[in-house]
This record gives sequence, C-alpha cells and structure tokens, in this order.
Amino acid sequence: MQIDRERDQPTNDPYDNAVPFIIPERVPVFALPNVVLFPKTYLPFHIFEPRYRQMVADAALQGQCIAMALLKDGWEEDYYGHPPIYPIGCVGRLLTVEPLPDGRSNILLQGLERYEIQEEFFEKSYREARVTLKKAAVEPSLAPEVRGALMTVLEKYLRAREDAATYEGLFRNDVKDEVLVNTLSMYLDCTPVEKQFLIEAEGLHQRARRLSDLIQFMVHDQQGAKGWG
Repeated sequence: MQIDRERDQPTNDPYDNAVPFIIPERVPVFALPNVVLFPKTYLPFHIFEPRYRQMVADAALQGQCIAMALLKDGWEEDYYGHPPIYPIGCVGRLLTVEPLPDGRSNILLQGLERYEIQEEFFEKSYREARVTLKKAAVEPSLAPEVRGALMTVLEKYLRAREDAATYEGLFRNDVKDEVLVNTLSMYLDCTPVEKQFLIEAEGLHQRARRLSDLIQFMVHDQQGAKGWG
C-alpha cells in the first residue's frame, strides 16, 4: 500500500447535499500503521498487497465501504496476521477505483463517519468488523474566537514550513468548520497516535481544542529547535 498525500483536497464537501449513504454494519478493515482517516476528508491509496486487492474488489461490489484502522504498537511482529488495532476509526466510501494492468489499483476514499468496533472477523484474507457508527451530534459552528485562535496558532506553525502555501485554501472564510478541523487533523505532521487521539474526540469542539493544543506544542518545538541552532 502506498499513500498519495495530495494536499489540494476539496475544502468543502461536494457530497453535503447528496442522498445519505448507507454504511453496512459489517465492513472490511484496512489496518495500517501510519494512517488515520477523518470524516469529510479524502485520501488516495495505491493498492498492491493481494489481500487488499481482494478487499477493494469485494468492497466495490458490496457496500462500497472500507473502515480505516490504526495498528497498535508492535504490529511489525504480526503484520500479515491479526495485529491489534485501535477500536475507533473512520469508515470511508470507495469513490473511485482505477484498476491497473498488473492487478494493482489506485483508489480514492471519502471519510464518512466515525465508528467503534464491536466484533472482528478473520474468515477472509483481510479483516472485517461489525461496527457501530459514532455519528457526530449536530453542533453549532465553532465560536469565532475558537476558530480565530486555531487559525492564529496554525499561521505561527506554518511560518517555518516550506509547504505553507498548500494550506492557503483552508484560510478562506467559506471553509466549513468541520472540514477545516478534520483536514488539518489528517494532514498536519502529527504522529499517528496523536491523530488517533484526534479521531477519538467526541465532537467538533473537543477535536478543535485538541488540535489547537497539538499545533501549539509543535510551535514550541519549532522555537526550541531554533534556540538550539
């Protein structure tokens, strides 16, 4: 598996007004050591492992959903078996599948809803799970001061980065709060465990606060590195 980290993702969800998508109770699980998917974000993959080729083929025919899960520490010892995973993640909708001549494929996932695993199944070459959805409660938009504080600390963080221009679209006022927070949560250079901490947040406000704290820590790290230079 290879991730294509295209950062020019849509800043608003073109599927907001679409008919609600039905997520099956039992879904295939794509478990990786370094990827956390978030609702209303988009993530492309290059699929080459035989088990995940089969997973994509099955998902394309039935349900069109794949649950992304983060592997826990120690996964290297049993990567091709059943290494433990975090029980909370995000279900992705299989938007596109581009088959390649050698059997590999390029796919695009759209993050839909958070889930929690209730039971795992190992009958196939890949893992499956019965999940319950942890749908976000209808929350008001972030308070202007909360969004403003987040954007201020983000601007400080990006000043020292060469790729700052790739985030410019997120500073537009028309970018919805959930898209802003979840896109930053997925694409900023946090550790996988830190991103897992963000996906486990209960609601937009808690995730925004956690994200702001993480970015502030990264700003302090940048300043500390400069101090030692």
